[in-house]
Amino acid sequence: MAKVSVSSEIGALKRVIVHRPDEGIARISPKRAEELLFDDIVYLPQMQEEHDVFTEVLAHFLGAGNVLEIEQLLYEALEADEGDKLEMIAKIIDYEELPQSYGDLLIPLDNRALTETLVTGYLAEKDLILFDPIPNFIFTRDIAVTVNGHVIITKAAKEARFRENFLTRFIFWAHPIFRELGKAGRIINLNNVEHFPPSPKREMVSIEGGDVMIINQDYLLIGCSERTTAHAIRSLRDVLFEKGVVKHVVQVNIPTDRSYMHIDTIFTQINHHHVVAFKPIVLDGLGSYVEVFAQSGATRQYPSIKEFFLSEISPNMTFILSGEGESPYQDREQWTDGCNLVAIKPGVALTYDRNPYTEKAFRKAGYQIIHAHTLLQAFKDGSLKPEEVENTIITLPSNELSRARGGSHCMTCPIERG
Repeated sequence: MAKVSVSSEIGALKRVIVHRPDEGIARISPKRAEELLFDDIVYLPQMQEEHDVFTEVLAHFLGAGNVLEIEQLLYEALEADEGDKLEMIAKIIDYEELPQSYGDLLIPLDNRALTETLVTGYLAEKDLILFDPIPNFIFTRDIAVTVNGHVIITKAAKEARFRENFLTRFIFWAHPIFRELGKAGRIINLNNVEHFPPSPKREMVSIEGGDVMIINQDYLLIGCSERTTAHAIRSLRDVLFEKGVVKHVVQVNIPTDRSYMHIDTIFTQINHHHVVAFKPIVLDGLGSYVEVFAQSGATRQYPSIKEFFLSEISPNMTFILSGEGESPYQDREQWTDGCNLVAIKPGVALTYDRNPYTEKAFRKAGYQIIHAHTLLQAFKDGSLKPEEVENTIITLPSNELSRARGGSHCMTCPIERG
């Protein structure tokens, strides 16, 4: 069984799931953008070029074989078992409320064509649109979360993301990398209504991966946000404690606002003692507070995310502020994912190249800034090796990527860290 284990936000990244923006994104119209949870109409070729730079950087640090494309995983899962494939087609036809004749079109397809159709919604062979696009599939952080040696398959809050969730469940059920995890009881499926039913007052279970962060092997943070419910957090907490996965589940309550849809839009950890943060919420506690649930049954509360980190994680934690903590720059740069970074290893993280005041804050904190194009050229000409990169913020081209409202943290689903 392949190793699947993540015990921090900053340990050396070893394997990660990503998704290159697919052709479905090019079908989003202005009228349907809001319904499909995409904030803008993007130019797909440039968006793909920018994402290719992102994955090329990851490949240099991790090795190309450890940057897993979710479409390839879906293809390999389809290849693994014909029975699973037929069952999946039947379920998706039923879920999408399509006539069986559409299923008859899908069954004869080779698995490459079937994979493309399931992801993009477009059956090229018949010039037929079967499904809506799933543009948020590029944000693989949301589909599943690895917590120590377990995988939590998340459950999206919005209907526009349900097919992403369906395909994710199939991958984790059928793909050889993950199949043994299920047999070992190490997959927690939030979509199983027998284990995760609605509350007696019909509060639904929804948790998206951008609201889940494992700070260390003992502490799991879950945001209670626009996309994640308190009932879901408590339901998952009980299962995690029963299985002994973590010792503390931390509910981070933030405003239910589109600008702060997940906790990774307002803070991410990039080093042992450095958190990039949006000052009004993280430091000042605007519209937020923190509840800590211990496996022992004890509970604690903090008036801000900062106070939680200083009290329970490290008294030496320093907060690097988006926009240098001043408006309007902090508001602008939080919106363009200035707080949303993914660490490749402690002190080396990826961000977008459009947040100049946050870059000033990084430099003051002792980091150098290097653009991804410059870094890749240095790797190519041999003047720098990935293992030599330390205390560095790598900026990514982001004219189109940033318009989708998700940063590098959103675009990565780590399944193994050192």
